[in-house]
Amino acid sequence: MTNLNELEYINGEIFANVWHSPRIARIDPRSGQVLAWIDLASVIARSKHEPEDVLNGIAYDAKRRRLFVTGKDWAEILEIKIDTKPNER
Repeated sequence: MTNLNELEYINGEIFANVWHSPRIARIDPRSGQVLAWIDLASVIARSKHEPEDVLNGIAYDAKRRRLFVTGKDWAEILEIKIDTKPNER
């Protein structure tokens, strides 16, 4: 996979956004395989951004189990909720 931008290790998985994409890959660090995709296209479309103002920030609050995303030159930080682990579907 190319163009991985922001990496965050969360509960045994690597979360990585793909540069110039509204998606975050959930990656198994042992195999390097993508376990699932988080598609944020509908969330990102709610706000107007310039073409280079792309998703590029992921942060995890382990104590409160909260996941945050932001983008280049965004005025906001968004908290998102992931309901299941990929293997629980």
